[in-house]
Amino acid sequence: MADARRMLEEYVSQAKVMQLATTAPTGHPAICHLWFASALRPDRLWFISRHDREHCANLRARPQVAGAVLNTTLDELGGTPVRGVTFTGTARQLPTTGVDVQVSAYLARWPKAVNAIDVERLAKEEVHHRIYEIAVDGWVLFDELESKPPKQEVAAW
Repeated sequence: MADARRMLEEYVSQAKVMQLATTAPTGHPAICHLWFASALRPDRLWFISRHDREHCANLRARPQVAGAVLNTTLDELGGTPVRGVTFTGTARQLPTTGVDVQVSAYLARWPKAVNAIDVERLAKEEVHHRIYEIAVDGWVLFDELESKPPKQEVAAW
């Protein structure tokens, strides 16, 4: 299982975009694609988004989420082994102050987002974006190249 955890951390750290599923007011899943940053041990995923977007309203009302991170560049069906993870967790909109660590982690990964999530302007609520955190409570690693079996549950930290 240590190898599975190592692979999971590698994939999450290298991947660029996650797919996030929230629950709409109708009870149906709603999926979006988001640039993200992460911290592992404890397992946290952060993203920024406009607070009036559908997925943000959904997670404020119903914080249980699921998602996926793909760490594979696909060329054709069956041509490349698939590597990635899925996760479940609880999401929340973070406050507009006291989030320097999370904002710094996001900007270290995506420096061009500085105008969207500047901490001083965020504190004054002068930006349209907010920062969101997912506390991951479960992972599933899927690796057709190195993992036997290819699908393995991995404990969250």
